[in-house]
This record gives sequence, structure tokens and C-alpha cells, in this order.
Amino acid sequence: MEPTNNAAERALRQSVNQRKNSLDVQSANGAVCRSRLLTATTTLRQQGRDIWQVLEQAWIAHHRGGVMPSLLPDH
Repeated sequence: MEPTNNAAERALRQSVNQRKNSLDVQSANGAVCRSRLLTATTTLRQQGRDIWQVLEQAWIAHHRGGVMPSLLPDH
């Protein structure tokens, strides 16, 4: 992909390259999961937040029936 100054394209570049370089998903549920993970990680990266910490919080909330962490900035 040709470098550009477009912020939206720069934000997606890593995700697009990762998808191209890996094996494709095997199911519709896998495609939805990958799409949601890429959206979340791109959003968190732009906000400068710790991706693994938020994913861990989401995992714990899911298994304990708690409140999911928000992707909205903490302004």
C-alpha cells in the first residue's frame, strides 16, 4: 500500500496488512470477531490506551457478567 498522509488510511494500514498476510477466517462468526478486534485495537491505538489491558477487562467482564469497558475516550 502506498504511503499517504490521510489519517484514516494510516490508521487502517496495519490491519489491512495483517489480514492480507494471514490465513483468511473460516466462518462468518470468525469474520465478525476479526472485524471487531481490528476496530477495537485501531481505536485504542489511536487513543494511546493499552490494548491488552482493555481486552483483559472485556474478557473478565464477559465471564463475570460485568460491564464491558468503553472504547470512547475518557474525556
